[in-house]
Amino acid sequence: MKFLITGGAGFIGSALIRFLINETEHEVLNFDKLTYAGHLESLAPIADDLRYQFVQGDICDAAQVNATMTGFAPDRVMHLAAESHVDRSVDAPGEFIETNIIGTFNLLNAARAIAADNPGFLFHHISTDEVFGSLGADGFFTEETPYSPRSPYSASKASSDHLVRAWGETYDLPVVVTNCSNNYGHYQFPEKLIPLMIKTALDQKPLPVYGDGSNVRDWLHVDDHARALYLVATEGVVGVTYNIGGNNEKTNLEVVHTICDILQALAPPSDVESYRDLITYVTDRPGHDFRYAIDTAKIKRELGWEPEETFESGIRKTIEWYLANEAWCEAVSAGYTQERLGLNSVK
Repeated sequence: MKFLITGGAGFIGSALIRFLINETEHEVLNFDKLTYAGHLESLAPIADDLRYQFVQGDICDAAQVNATMTGFAPDRVMHLAAESHVDRSVDAPGEFIETNIIGTFNLLNAARAIAADNPGFLFHHISTDEVFGSLGADGFFTEETPYSPRSPYSASKASSDHLVRAWGETYDLPVVVTNCSNNYGHYQFPEKLIPLMIKTALDQKPLPVYGDGSNVRDWLHVDDHARALYLVATEGVVGVTYNIGGNNEKTNLEVVHTICDILQALAPPSDVESYRDLITYVTDRPGHDFRYAIDTAKIKRELGWEPEETFESGIRKTIEWYLANEAWCEAVSAGYTQERLGLNSVK
């Protein structure tokens, strides 16, 4: 089969492409704008494979989307291209509306023409658990949980989810949707919590923890996510939604403590006695959701998927990778100031 991956130079997209090339026989086209968070270095291990090709393009450019889709004629579109950082969405929501909503609209329209000529076609939209809002101390997000987005980012993703389902109902476009929990692992741009804490700790700078660090997230290793996405794209039922989670709930402070303790053993600091001494509590994010947790019973029951990595095994592998690939981290971070985002006036 032929897979067109949008956002394939990003964190999750590159993991998916590496999986497709290394573990399957499919042909892959990577369509990516190469924004600050997209890096072809993440695809260096498979870049020379004859089954892989790259097109630099913007999903907001309808003409380019149509031309690329028509020229490649994919059997599967796996749509991951998105603006994804909540703090950035607070400062500049317009970019999120444009990419996550208008970009998805362009892809859906282009997909209709492909589906008309290919009865086996499928459009797989990859989304987030943040569309469901915030949980209290108990309960889990299921596929039936009502949407309640609370940030510009999650609102834009909720909008794109609704568009995909509407195109499925109105135009009989074969679609599936997946909503995932927080991903982590190798090749993640260091603006997200785990790589940011690893890099900042190694630089022996203050480790900013929002509020009191009690917010809870379910952590999913990106390689487990890539396996799940492929399974949904090849065996999922048209029109169905699947939630993908890691079954690893941790408070943000627990995550930071774990990173500090593993680094303490693998790369002891020189300027402070303990990495934990670098932890600094900062003003909380506006509208910071308290807890996310995914119920993965459906995808396990219907498709046989469950995560292989525990948080303990996955976080150690992740830290070891960053320690062995500091040059990659420095290269992709060039020009990234790590300044606090999400507290400024709306642009």
